[in-house]
Amino acid sequence: MPDDLWKLPAAAQAEAVRGAHISAVELVDSHLDRIAAINPQVNAVTQLLAERAREAAARTDRLRSAGVALGPLAGVPFTVKESTPVEGVPTTFGVPRFRDLVAAADAPPVARLRAAGAIPIGHANIPTLILAGMHTRSELFGDTVNPWDSSRTPGGSSGGDAVAVATGMAALGLGNDSGGSVRIPAQFCGVAGLKPSTGRFPADHRVLGRDDPGPASQLLVTEGPLARTVADLRLAYEALAGTDPRDPRAVPVPPYGEALPGPLTVAVVADPGGRGVHPAIRGAVESAADALRDAGYAVREVADVPRLDEVLEAYGRLTVTEFAPTWPAVRTLLGEGGDRYIAMAMERTPPATADELVKLMGTWMSLRRSWAEFLDAHPLLLGPSFTEPPVEPGLESRDRAGLDRVTSAMRLCSATSFVGVPGVAVPTGVVDGLPVGVQIVGRAFREDLCLEAAQAVEDRLGVLTPIDPEAGRGGGKRLSGGPGDAVRVRDDTGTTTGWNAP
Repeated sequence: MPDDLWKLPAAAQAEAVRGAHISAVELVDSHLDRIAAINPQVNAVTQLLAERAREAAARTDRLRSAGVALGPLAGVPFTVKESTPVEGVPTTFGVPRFRDLVAAADAPPVARLRAAGAIPIGHANIPTLILAGMHTRSELFGDTVNPWDSSRTPGGSSGGDAVAVATGMAALGLGNDSGGSVRIPAQFCGVAGLKPSTGRFPADHRVLGRDDPGPASQLLVTEGPLARTVADLRLAYEALAGTDPRDPRAVPVPPYGEALPGPLTVAVVADPGGRGVHPAIRGAVESAADALRDAGYAVREVADVPRLDEVLEAYGRLTVTEFAPTWPAVRTLLGEGGDRYIAMAMERTPPATADELVKLMGTWMSLRRSWAEFLDAHPLLLGPSFTEPPVEPGLESRDRAGLDRVTSAMRLCSATSFVGVPGVAVPTGVVDGLPVGVQIVGRAFREDLCLEAAQAVEDRLGVLTPIDPEAGRGGGKRLSGGPGDAVRVRDDTGTTTGWNAP
């Protein structure tokens, strides 16, 4: 068996399995070997599903031998965010108290990827309860390391999945995004990521399978895949799109819309709101704009995105209002200092009263209308996912200045989540040893246009990953750990194993 099957894109992996060029077991074993070699350095995979993955791969091979047609993602290993249920595995949210809360069923997106032939190979790390900040560190599993530079955060909250994909431990990652949680780690780790339209992918956001959350969690949080190539992202998109009776929000919109008269107009906003953008990120936007122009798009700089300050104020007020009633209990689960990110946000933005909340819901509709009108004139928008290169871990929780800096840098992600439109993050290159990239935003339910444009960028600017933390490809630093830098991974038996990074 070749020892580098993990290097192949997901599309090539599935094609090789379907064509009997390799077995699904060989493919899974290649990824398990990669996890054993790399995860001790980056701590991205938390609960390793080795035996379950091998069993699923063996079933895939038996089906192929019996002449059964395999799915488009046959045998492709993927990671699942620690907050998304996988049947028979604890959904811990990175919280020690939840370590034994075993999921009774797959979440809808996990089930859809399985139906396409993909195989879950492990859970991936998140910030504790997804609330402890942008940096991927959980109370249960510790810090996840950016493989490009150990002094920079991999982002979050889907940081574990982004690192797993970037380093070849999985071909796909399944995260979710309510304000940048897929797109920011994609930018920080040099991979591609998709935040779909609200209602495009089915999900089940009941915490621990019990009560449904409030309007912010219902309408802002969307499941989203991460991949090393846009073509792989498209395969995941096609598998995830659809309906499920567990999610009445998901709508039966075809994954591909009608062709629009060309050339398509791309509005370019390198510095949304005029708050400042790092030269490396401005350069990334300019490189992507040139790539799209070369591909035949009508690329036009515009003054700004619609009503950004109003969108961000409404976003903050709505989310804080939803957190407020349960915050006294929730903050006790976050560990020492884990509550600082939300606590500072609540000090800055007080919860809305009942009357204010009713008015806020009307404002939400008005803002969505403004964005729909903007995207009617410009079918695509090009801008940053984060207006800086990767920052140091925990900056957003350090103090008010750090919080303001990070929330400002992710402003285009927050805005597009709030108005419910899709965005695809795509890398554009490496600057000073760190990946940079952009996001391409589109009209609601026109993910296909975003993916097509992202493919044009990738075709001209290339693919950055997989990378080897040991080699420091692309200028990233060699990762090293010292005494006590323990990495904890739970295997199928529930046993927690520790290593020290070399």
